[in-house]
Amino acid sequence: MANNARFDLMNMSISRKKVEIENISNKVSDYFGCNVFGKNTIEKYVSYSIFQKYIDSIEKNEKMDREVAAQIAQGMKQWAIEKGVKSYTHWFQPLTGLTAEKHDSFFMPDNDGNAIEYFGASNLIQQEPDASSFPNGGIRQTFEARGYTAWDPTSPAFIIETESVKTLCIPTIFISYTGETLDYKAPLLKSIHALEKAVLPVVNYFDKSATKITATLGWEQEYFLIDEALFYARPDLVHTGRTLIGAIPAKGQQLEDHYFGAIPERMLDYMADLEKECHKLGIPVRTRHNEVAPSQFECAPMFEECNVAVDHNQLLMDVMERVAKKHKLRVLFHEKPFKGVNGSGKHNNWSMSTNTGKNLLSPGKTPKNNLLFLTSFINVIAAAANYADLIRASIASASNDHRLGANEAPPAIISVFIGDALTKVLKDIENTVSDGKQDEIVTEDIKLNIHNSIPEILLDNTDRNRTSPFAFTGNKFEIRAVGSSANCAANLIVVNTIVANQFKKFKEDVENLVKNEGEKREAAIIRILKKYIVESKHILFEGDNYSKEWEMEAAKRGLNNVKTTPHALDFFLEKKNMDVFIENGVFSAREIEARQEILNHNYLLKVQIEGRLIGEMAVNYVIPAAVRYQNELLTNIKLQKDLGMSESSYQGTFELVQSISNHINNLKSFVDQMIENRKKCNKIEHASDKAKAYCETVLPLFDDIRYHSDKLEQFVDNTLWTLPKYREILYIK
Repeated sequence: MANNARFDLMNMSISRKKVEIENISNKVSDYFGCNVFGKNTIEKYVSYSIFQKYIDSIEKNEKMDREVAAQIAQGMKQWAIEKGVKSYTHWFQPLTGLTAEKHDSFFMPDNDGNAIEYFGASNLIQQEPDASSFPNGGIRQTFEARGYTAWDPTSPAFIIETESVKTLCIPTIFISYTGETLDYKAPLLKSIHALEKAVLPVVNYFDKSATKITATLGWEQEYFLIDEALFYARPDLVHTGRTLIGAIPAKGQQLEDHYFGAIPERMLDYMADLEKECHKLGIPVRTRHNEVAPSQFECAPMFEECNVAVDHNQLLMDVMERVAKKHKLRVLFHEKPFKGVNGSGKHNNWSMSTNTGKNLLSPGKTPKNNLLFLTSFINVIAAAANYADLIRASIASASNDHRLGANEAPPAIISVFIGDALTKVLKDIENTVSDGKQDEIVTEDIKLNIHNSIPEILLDNTDRNRTSPFAFTGNKFEIRAVGSSANCAANLIVVNTIVANQFKKFKEDVENLVKNEGEKREAAIIRILKKYIVESKHILFEGDNYSKEWEMEAAKRGLNNVKTTPHALDFFLEKKNMDVFIENGVFSAREIEARQEILNHNYLLKVQIEGRLIGEMAVNYVIPAAVRYQNELLTNIKLQKDLGMSESSYQGTFELVQSISNHINNLKSFVDQMIENRKKCNKIEHASDKAKAYCETVLPLFDDIRYHSDKLEQFVDNTLWTLPKYREILYIK
């Protein structure tokens, strides 16, 4: 569209009447969780005995009786109908990366032709969506359509409201007819169970009263907000979530004036509306602020149990998009929607806690508590050191490849940051030797030389390292490399599993020393921790992860630097990595192979779509605009010649015509080359090989196409350029 028409669209969108927020109450506490069928609500709708059985089955990880499920279903139906709900759905998280739902009505005709509302245990517990139409990595053929969703009682049901419809949503897992997991929730639950099973016996060394271990998560969600009219005027944003072309504006984020600045009124209205909807759904969002890039923002909740936190993040992204449409805005979750400004991440702040109130990664004030902390802390580091490549694979995606290492995200090298104070503590433990013998440790000397040398470790006793992909930040590990569009569970499945595996190994090592060498348990713990510190030192790095020096140092340490998704996904199929999933009951070999194929296929499809689109935009938008402007310049030159003006008078115009012609020719040449390379790649059958071929021969040409397109954008008359520019998209009010 022409420049004036473009601004007319933007002004129309801005001038729309602002959406008024439903005035439920001025106090969040009055309506928080009002649309959630949580424990407090369930207790009101079922008998006391049923409620206790429900709680027991959750806390003890036991299978729920059919009788309990039947009464929960009746209570859930009654509550939902009282809320004005007419339909329900099993809400699940297939490997598309999005959420999925199939709605059914409570309405059912009885034998006499009358209408009744029905919702029983079978409706709550299980449904049958089509498994062949979701990504399955070859587990199901097209003609094998049966798959099941199954109720997850540990995550509460909730009601989604639109302007005219209310729907009861029941969180579920999604499995194939043959039992393989086809979603993110099922393996996440398995990894959580594996973690608890492995960590609890170790925690009982220090706290006999602990009977349950909970993985906790506090995510941070970064995103962009842009005007809806400008969004729809950009085919690349509509179809890929990022700008495939677009010249960097004169003013980007250089002044850093957006970061933590006053939130623009239009965005603040959106955030207030979003937060109200989130609070009604029990999502405990508390923080909002401007991020570094213009039009970029962040929100964050309180910590929650890992499974519920993942559900809440997926739900949040759905709610964000729905609320944005009311405000004539669009949310961009792509990790790098705009070149030249920061992209968006989703930081997984992960920890573990006991049912006795202890955060295992929170340093204590007494020697014994410090030892519990150090045991947890060092085992997590050891897990990361042993399975760094799996962590890298867990955050791999086509969109995140554009962000990693781009000065707003950690690089593809996985390392762990712990800060100066804890580095000193680990060195003190490593260097402590009793009675001069490296291999013998006397218990009395431990108490004197180890316990008394450990300082009181306070929260925030060191600076933060924003360049580290896996950083300890006081009482948790912050996994900063996760992409903003990702399902948190993809990374957490790996973290939970490798930490569970490490704790199992730790207990075996300690008990072997106690049993075979007669070591006292406390001394054995210190001895094994010391061994792990030495073995894990290569993963620890306190400096600038962006530096070239670190790349060289990391290579010397044997740390991989795999920058692209198709190559990172190969890590899933290495025997050591497959074994850790299989031995901890998280994935079968077939499920791992299927997921690796699905992730490669997703990568391939996204690059294919972007390839088609950048070619179309070059031919249908960029070149026509450039040719029109070139024709105007040529007409101007001809007029000057006809008037008998000297060649020097139009020399600059002539050189501009030559530059435009050069960029048009190069642009068309690179588009043609990309199309030919795509044709060659499409002949490759295996998903992994095809994805690598696209990565190595098609994707690099995007940069060449973009270079010439962006140069033309800077040359061509603004009134002839039909695509909204960065300076318009990123600076809306």
